[in-house]
Amino acid sequence: MNDDLFGMHAELCKTLADKKRLKILYLLGEGEKSVSELAKQTGLRQANLSQHLAILRLKEVIASRKDGTAVYYKIAFPKMVKACNLIREVLLEQIQSRQKMVRGVVK
Repeated sequence: MNDDLFGMHAELCKTLADKKRLKILYLLGEGEKSVSELAKQTGLRQANLSQHLAILRLKEVIASRKDGTAVYYKIAFPKMVKACNLIREVLLEQIQSRQKMVRGVVK
């Protein structure tokens, strides 16, 4: 087993351990978006959004390109979205399992 890879994995998980960043990732999973589009869709002020985008870019989760004065962002590795969606599916299964347990106790 490669400890360096485990370290990288842990760092990536830390980067994604923020609901605002996860929302950004989810939105970018729909396709490339400008900073202004992301600000509108997330409800974040541009300064706050820029901080989150910088962190995601630094960790190579997203990539950016400039077109005139506008900056556009996209997912650097599409498998990242698949991985996050898989985790979301597991969470939904856990919620359903808990609900079934509660219904079983209430009966």
